[in-house]
Amino acid sequence: MSSATPNQALIGSRWFKYASPATFYPLAGTLAPWFAVLSLLLFGLGLYISFFVAPTDAQQGEAYRIIFIHVPAAWMSMVIYLAMAFWAGLGLAFHTRLSGMMASALAPSGALFTVIALWTGAFWGKPTWGAWWVWDARLTSELLLLFLYLGFMALQAAIEDPRRADRAGALLALVGVVNIPIIYFSVQWWNTLHQGASVSFTRAPSMAMTMLEGMMVMSLACWAYVFAVVLWRVRKIILIRERNSDWVRQLQQKGVL
Repeated sequence: MSSATPNQALIGSRWFKYASPATFYPLAGTLAPWFAVLSLLLFGLGLYISFFVAPTDAQQGEAYRIIFIHVPAAWMSMVIYLAMAFWAGLGLAFHTRLSGMMASALAPSGALFTVIALWTGAFWGKPTWGAWWVWDARLTSELLLLFLYLGFMALQAAIEDPRRADRAGALLALVGVVNIPIIYFSVQWWNTLHQGASVSFTRAPSMAMTMLEGMMVMSLACWAYVFAVVLWRVRKIILIRERNSDWVRQLQQKGVL
């Protein structure tokens, strides 16, 4: 029995061609501006809902509004790391050039959102806990995540050969994946100051629907921002690594670059 119809094979081959840096480069250039515009629109809507529509929290007052930035940033810091490890592992297993480039492009954005999560968490913790920082399990594991991002980028920068740099970075990224469930489940596994999840797949959200809507819109805005920035960044990485390729020379001759 055939495993795929001719149409399915054709569709699969069309998508597989984008695994080549030469074909992915123009696609990334086309998609990135659309994601950038979408992110601006979503950020505007999300900030309006978060700071002007969502009600004041009965316990934390106006200080709780930092969660509309803090929580999406914390989510993105973990999701981006998983995506980075996925692309790095894919490149390690199948020796695909674009996979390593995608992992490299994701790392700075992941580090940025981790810094935002830690920074906004400190501003939230001061009025809530009375301290900017405590060695809480959630905070400590999130700080470790930042060190993993920085270590990944530093390791790749220290190795001149891109292929060797990708392999070394992939090993570090895959080992660091174990930290993600520690971050997520830390409030359940240990007695921590950090509050539990307000949004869960297994129970109803413990916040007003308007608050949840603001948080979801901000999360989508972060997603769109990451797509735009990573696509622009990977285009630059492609040009650097493929600078000796014929297709890059052709773009230079045409004056596109």
